[in-house]
Amino acid sequence: MATRMPWPWHPKNATSAHAPLAEYHVCMSNDTSPDRRRPLRRFVRNWLERHQHPVSFAIHLIGIPLAFAGVVMFFTSPWPWALAAFVMGYLLQWIGHQIEGNDMGEWAGIKRMLGLPYVAIAPRYAGQQRETESPNE
Repeated sequence: MATRMPWPWHPKNATSAHAPLAEYHVCMSNDTSPDRRRPLRRFVRNWLERHQHPVSFAIHLIGIPLAFAGVVMFFTSPWPWALAAFVMGYLLQWIGHQIEGNDMGEWAGIKRMLGLPYVAIAPRYAGQQRETESPNE
């Protein structure tokens, strides 16, 4: 016997009274992948896919916290130190993307909005799937 779900619009609960709601739910939500339900997991997978080169990855581990610290320092420290931390962190990330061979995330988004070509994933990594991933994850 099928388990009834706690919400009436779930497809497993399709009875004559709830059938229209169940059909509407199925039409609105065809993507049942775990990434759709977990945006943080989707963000991390996307980030890891765009930062596959080990040197770029290591540089980002330094550059991202440094840039964030620079933003916080604007409120707590003299502005020249804050500006230096922010610029150095951003510069490290830019160097990492030059090594990787793709555009920085912010620039890729701006280029996409303007209709310009951009490189989201480096061509040498595009099309590769990690061997540890399964398609149903």
